[in-house]
Amino acid sequence: MEILVKVLGPIEVTDAGGRPVAVGSRRRREVLGRLVAAGGRAVPLATLVADLWDDPPPTAAGTVRTFVAELRRALEPDRLPRTPSRAIETVGTGYALRVPRAHVDAHRFEDTLRAVRDAPGDQVAGALGEALSWWRGEPYADLDASPWPATERARLTELHRQALELRARAVLDLGRGAPLVPELEAFAATHPWREHAWVLLARALYQAGRQVDALAALGGARTRLLEQFGLASADSLDHLERDILRHAPHLTPTSRDEDRLLLLTRTEATGTSTRLRSMSTVARAAAVTGGTNLVLAQEQRAAAAAEAERTGDPDLTARVIAAYDVPTVWTRADDPARSEALVATTRRTLRRLGPAAPPALRARLLATLGLEHRGTRDRWAAEAAAEAELLARELHDPGALALALNARFVQSFQQPGRTAERDAIAGELIALSARHDLPTFEILGHLIRIQVRAARGDTEGAERHVAAAERLAAVHETPLVHTLTAAFRTMRLAQRSDDPAEVAHAYRTLATELAGAGMPGVEAGALPLALLSLRLRHGRPAPTDPALDWGPHRPWTRPLVDLARGDVTAARHAAATLPEPPADHLYDALWAVTAHTAIRLQDASLAARAHDALSPLRGEVAGGTTAMITFGPVDDILAALEQHVEAEK
Repeated sequence: MEILVKVLGPIEVTDAGGRPVAVGSRRRREVLGRLVAAGGRAVPLATLVADLWDDPPPTAAGTVRTFVAELRRALEPDRLPRTPSRAIETVGTGYALRVPRAHVDAHRFEDTLRAVRDAPGDQVAGALGEALSWWRGEPYADLDASPWPATERARLTELHRQALELRARAVLDLGRGAPLVPELEAFAATHPWREHAWVLLARALYQAGRQVDALAALGGARTRLLEQFGLASADSLDHLERDILRHAPHLTPTSRDEDRLLLLTRTEATGTSTRLRSMSTVARAAAVTGGTNLVLAQEQRAAAAAEAERTGDPDLTARVIAAYDVPTVWTRADDPARSEALVATTRRTLRRLGPAAPPALRARLLATLGLEHRGTRDRWAAEAAAEAELLARELHDPGALALALNARFVQSFQQPGRTAERDAIAGELIALSARHDLPTFEILGHLIRIQVRAARGDTEGAERHVAAAERLAAVHETPLVHTLTAAFRTMRLAQRSDDPAEVAHAYRTLATELAGAGMPGVEAGALPLALLSLRLRHGRPAPTDPALDWGPHRPWTRPLVDLARGDVTAARHAAATLPEPPADHLYDALWAVTAHTAIRLQDASLAARAHDALSPLRGEVAGGTTAMITFGPVDDILAALEQHVEAEK
């Protein structure tokens, strides 16, 4: 029997025809709800007992088992006796709900919200309009206020607010906001601390032809934020007020191709110099929001730099390039060709400016070289980053220094074993940025520290920086941070869980998030490599699903895939031509893959190469620097290689 589980309101279960399925008392519904809240992960019996009782009776464990047995009978009335349950699976000493995510309203709501964050406005409006209709009240409304329902209610309620705001913004961007006024008035009144709620309401009032009311709403918002919450006026309120007073065209948009919507409704300034610098500046502001905006921002920055160079004015070109100072936390470019074109433009511009270039401008151009020409072993790129840092320190220019430290970070991957250096860079970035109000670089410092701590196996330390990065991201509206911290949490799950299916599901969910994040340099090949790491750590063959796109990792993973398909000859041929992995975040991960290849093929020469490459990383976690995947301790891999080499002698 196909069932639908609903928790966005009182807990209910229905069959496919909408008929109610009786699942029993509140306690039984609470067990079901707790399994829903786990998101498909197993919940240990001890956790269920602790969540159901403040002071568990001696019979608590047996009672929970009885509840689970009764729920199984209710959810699967046609299941034969003594056959495994497909709805609630026993996993170790606990239980996991195996109802498809599409059949659980909370999961379906989360997945819909995640999937449409960067979709065109009409798709967002339609999908979230339907998703919001699934809510029937407060989540888990028929349960008491014990800790786990309270936590889950708060999480889902925040997602509900985000969905409502995202849908409203999409409708407003389509110019159809007038009917939203009553809904947004109630929302802003209920959540007066949410600045964005007042912005949405004012935009809807303006589209309804109520300009005076829109301005009054913004004025009232300022007063409430200051008097009730002690918050100064937000820039978004000030910008919108100015736009309303000048009747800015973007407030009443007409139908357009939103995927190609220009980021810059505010770069209509006359004059080539101002326009091009504005393009780069606003692209910088848009890039940190991720998704489509990040892709368009990078395209726009490249276009502005190319157009500036065509003017023949090297000073203008330099200032256009320098205006885009977006932090970089990953060593693989999203578009290598575009990055190399920018590097070529920057190098030509430095030559044309010559020694007379202002030192601050030269420092930023050199840092750009170090940032854009990353993932290589080219010495000149590392030298550019070092010179940029020296100039910035001499000038006492915190912005230029933050950029130069970022460049030094990505260039540190030219040699393995420089985790301590990256840790020091992160510490300085955090302190420098906090002193000089450089929030995006402060976030970068915490993200680097997450990578460093993950590489060292210091998960508690990493989690402290996860919390710090997420706090800053919430204040400064940088949603990409949450995708990266979600990647770390998935890695932690891979380290802790004994259930490969649970971890594989988590990695597939993460892949969905990465697909919409606008970071192809991170996304390309990430899912199959994560699945491979999971299989190798559990002693299983590589995944052979032809739908998996290995991307840039294919040369290193191909021998193991050939072996999994039973083609030893092809595996040996592929292993014989393996290149050295790039000098980037995945260097140690790909050498770990190569180590497994050497051991499975009994290739002593390849094993020796892998041993030499991984030796500088003793004491670290293979793949840990990514803060996304793990191949286990480097020491364990080295021990296995040493044992293999000894056996071959």
